Amino acid sequence: MTHPDWDLLSSYAGLLTLACTSIYAGSFGSLTARKQKPAEGRPETDEDEEEEIPDRLSSSDAYLFPILGSFVLSGLYLVVKFFGKEWINWLLQWYFTFAGVGSVGKSFISLAKWTIGITHWRKYEKSRILVLQGSKEIVSISMRTPSWFLIPLGALPSILYTFGTSTTRRSALLTDMLGLSFSHNALSLLKIDSFKTGCILLSGLFLYDVWWVFGTEVMVKVATTLDVPIKLLWPKSLAFSSERGFTMLGLGDIVVPGMFIALALRYDYYRSSELTTRSFSKPYFYAAMFAYIAGLATTMSVMHFFKAAQPALLYLSPACILSFILTALVRGEIKDAWNWSDEPEKRTADNPDTVTQDEKQKSKKRN
Repeated sequence: MTHPDWDLLSSYAGLLTLACTSIYAGSFGSLTARKQKPAEGRPETDEDEEEEIPDRLSSSDAYLFPILGSFVLSGLYLVVKFFGKEWINWLLQWYFTFAGVGSVGKSFISLAKWTIGITHWRKYEKSRILVLQGSKEIVSISMRTPSWFLIPLGALPSILYTFGTSTTRRSALLTDMLGLSFSHNALSLLKIDSFKTGCILLSGLFLYDVWWVFGTEVMVKVATTLDVPIKLLWPKSLAFSSERGFTMLGLGDIVVPGMFIALALRYDYYRSSELTTRSFSKPYFYAAMFAYIAGLATTMSVMHFFKAAQPALLYLSPACILSFILTALVRGEIKDAWNWSDEPEKRTADNPDTVTQDEKQKSKKRN
């Protein structure tokens, strides 16, 4: 009788924990708290600086994702095959070094806001750097006092990852720090507009993942060649030794289903009457999180028993879609949930008594 490989099992558990933590944090980061409209005759005030959030991803965008992804993946494969991996790794390392500075810094700011509370955060003084050319404004940067320290602190992981000594350069810890910050910010900013769009996106990328993993060598070749922090790593050792190597999970297997899970949380918030983004009923979110855990655990189990790479979306996409459908059917809300849109204009029309900071900014831009 063979004994369980506890080192490997702990590695799977650690990787699963990292992925779920990233999705949980990113989902709450995608929420925008409701604000009551001011009383009649009372001026509207901006309580905090908020960067403008991009438009939601629509169904037409979701149809394009697998197509554009295939072009990018094929291009990277051809470059690696005919020109070698050195210069593309060099180019991408510089790109992710600069991207990592902003990403980790932003994650530190989000963590600080969550730790001390948004009310206390707004008590810090706001400072502004303004660069003018004559009377024309060239650059304007406005941040609260802690942000001026947290952003430079966020540069350290990128600098150590790219330019550090042999013990820190490309280390698993720094790779995970950068990867977690990339996935957290992607989930906070990339928002799909409806469950219909989410189902299209997951279904299309389900086919994309299956084809490029099982049908060709392209996905595995590119994933194992590129030396950039677009993955999460966990050592195959209870003592965190790197002798046996690492288990790996690509950020795409976190961000893509994570966008759907974040949408489920926003729908739960839409259904509630709470102004706070912390305390409200979350049936769709918890169902989607459970489905993700079950899907990723299934992926790891199949990979472990068959000793072969698995396309995680083969299991994650159906699990997330089914979690939504079953939850909506049980609650008798399938029609309302399917027709709901997360577009700010439509949500404001459905609930005219509340308005979010995001909606106010879009309204100001249009006017």
